[in-house]
Order: sequence, then structure tokens, then C-alpha cells
Amino acid sequence: MVWLVLFLLLLFLAFSAFVGYKMVKPPRLIGDWTPKELGFDYEDVTIETEDGIKLSGWWIPNGSDKTVVPLHGYTASRWNDLYIKPTIEFLLREGYNVLAFDFRAHGKSEGKYTTVGDREIADVRAAVRWLREKHPESSNRIGLIGFSMGAMLTIRSLAEIPEVCCGVADSPPMDLDKTGARGLKYFAKLPEWLHIFVRPFTKLFSGGREVHPIEYADDVRKPLLLIAGEKDPLVTVEEIREFYERNRAMNAGVELWVTDAPHVRTLKFHPEEWKARVGEFLRRCMG
Repeated sequence: MVWLVLFLLLLFLAFSAFVGYKMVKPPRLIGDWTPKELGFDYEDVTIETEDGIKLSGWWIPNGSDKTVVPLHGYTASRWNDLYIKPTIEFLLREGYNVLAFDFRAHGKSEGKYTTVGDREIADVRAAVRWLREKHPESSNRIGLIGFSMGAMLTIRSLAEIPEVCCGVADSPPMDLDKTGARGLKYFAKLPEWLHIFVRPFTKLFSGGREVHPIEYADDVRKPLLLIAGEKDPLVTVEEIREFYERNRAMNAGVELWVTDAPHVRTLKFHPEEWKARVGEFLRRCMG
């Protein structure tokens, strides 16, 4: 009987380790469309991070001195059709240059594991540095539009990267423990309680630490538009509102827009309103 219990325990731990491994090594989304389909010339670029990871991306010049960088979410890439492709097209139609890249361990970028917001800040920092060094005339103002994990990095970047002037954070997880547990159900159809056993293995494999954007609520002092969806299964409106309430005590430039959409789908379900609100925000904050 004891051996059976030990066997089942080892089997459970092995399963938890497998789930943890799969979570930090998501499938890579690689598409076949390019900005050329949107009517814009582009350049394939490679951006190297401070820790030696080579990121793959597109530089899409548009004759402006302002550039906006869209940041994709977990399991996505610059080929994401749901929100990255329409965001790139929207930004180009608005007259901005666009630098789109794949986070480490996503798309065509190097990197074996994702840390879901920890080491990825080096990816954003490298993209900003690449812009300032390669195209100083096009990066007088640099803004970010992030979705989910990319929204987490948008918030971190506003606190940690001086060159970033403003950001839009669409569906940002605020507590990675809570979102991670919900993500097990959302992405893998597994019970949320399993996360407490999976979490140590995700850290072991990735070497990253958990990032909780709510901890940056007292640090952001730049214009930030938060977008929250009432039907979001991963992030609650209350969690995003808590960040907003804390941040607006010292940041007059923070805004909150609550919609009836699921996770990162406000752009899909309310495209014209999303473009109007985000467009007005960028015009006001980018100058």
C-alpha cells in the first residue's frame, strides 16, 4: 500500500513537472503574412538583448519621428491575427513607425523558455536601444501597446525604461499567481488548484521569477491607458481597477477603460471604439 501511494505521488509530481515544462515552452506561432500585405515596406531585423538572446522582428518605417512598439502576449507572436496584425495596420494608418518583434521563446526569436514578464523586460529594453541607435530620427517619441503578457511588460517599461513615453496595457495580469492558476484552466483545461504544484517547476525550468504588475502601481509616472474586459477569464476588472486606483494617486496620466470583452478581445469586438480611444490617447501623449 505504501509503495502504491509513493508511486502515485511520483506520478503526480511527474505530471506537474510536465505541465510546468509545457507552460514555459509554448508552441511557436509563425505565420506567412508580412507588412507588405498591409501596403507598407519593411525590413527584417535582428535585435540582440543584454543577455545574448537574438530577437526577430520587423522594422516598418513610415516617415515619422515617432515609433510605437506593439507587444504580443503569451503563446502569440508578431504574426498574431487577433490583435497584433490589426494593431500594426492601425498604427501605420495613424502615421507612426512600427517596430514589431517576437519575445524570447516565441515566434522566430531565440530563447528556450519564456519567463512571462521577468526576463522579457530585457527584450523591450533591447528594442528601445535598437531604435535609438539605428533610427534616432524616427524615435523622438517611443510608445508601447501591449496585450496580456505584453501589457505586463508595458507597465514595467513605463516604470523602468526612461525612453518610453507612454503605453497602452490591454488585459494586463496583475497577480501572476491568480492569472497562472486561471491560465491552467484556460489554456490546458486543468483545475486551478494544480497551479500550486506546477509553479515551482515553471521557475525551475525557466529560471525566472514571478512578476506581479500590481507591485509597480506606485512606480509608474507616465501616461498609461489600461483596458479591462468584464468577460475576461484570466484577469478580473477588480484586479486592474486596484492598480488604477493606486496608481492615479501619484499619476495623473493613468486612465481606465472597462469593456464587456473577453481577454484581449476589445479590439475584435469594438474595433472602431478601440481605435478611436487608443488613437486619441497616442496623439495626446506622443505629441
